[in-house]
Amino acid sequence: MSLDHLSSLDPIFAESLRVGGAEIRDFTRPDGFPGLLRLIIEQQLSTKVAAALWEKLLGMVGTVTPDAILALPDEDLRACGLSRQKIGYARGLAQTVADGRLDIAAIHGMDDEEAIAALVTLKGIGRWTAEIYLMMALGRPDIWPVGDLAIQLGVQRLKGWAEKPTPAQLLAVAEPWRPHRSLAAKLVWHHYVALQEQAVKARKKP
Repeated sequence: MSLDHLSSLDPIFAESLRVGGAEIRDFTRPDGFPGLLRLIIEQQLSTKVAAALWEKLLGMVGTVTPDAILALPDEDLRACGLSRQKIGYARGLAQTVADGRLDIAAIHGMDDEEAIAALVTLKGIGRWTAEIYLMMALGRPDIWPVGDLAIQLGVQRLKGWAEKPTPAQLLAVAEPWRPHRSLAAKLVWHHYVALQEQAVKARKKP
C-alpha cells in the first residue's frame, strides 16, 4: 500500500495522519470543463471562500457547461464573486471548449508533462492549475505541485525547517516518494488544513 510505503520512507507522513486524523480529507475535483473552471475560481483564494463561490455559481446555472457560462451576463458572474480577471478567464475557457479548440479528452490521454504543457497554453491556467487538475480531477498518482503555498509551508513545518523551501528543495526532498507524490501532497495538505482548523478553534475560545 502506498500510504504504508510513504510512512516507511519519511516520518512526516505518520505525523500528518497523527495531526490530521487517519482519514485523509477529500481533495477531489470534477474533471472536464467544470473542473478546470472550478480551479480557476480557486486560484489565490482560501478553500472555504472558493467553495462558497462555486456553490453560488452552481445555484445560478445548475449544471456548469461552456454554454451556461457564456450565456450568463458579467453581472451574474460578479454576483457569484468572480473578479473581472476571472470572468475573462472563465469566458475564454468556455469559448475555447465550445468552439472545439480545446479537446479535453485528448488532454486526458496525454502523459503528465504533455497534459500540463497543453493546459498552460490556455489563458488563466498556469502550471499550478494544470498540476492540481491532473491530481485532483484525473487522479494522476505522481504529481508534486512545488508552486503550491500550502505544500511549501506544510513541508517546512513537518520537516522543522527554519525557512520556506525553494522549488528545488521540494523536488529534492520528494524524489524518494516517487511514484506516490500525489498522495504525499495530499498528506501534507491534510496536516496543513488540520493545523489551520486548530488555529481557528483556538482563536474562538474565550
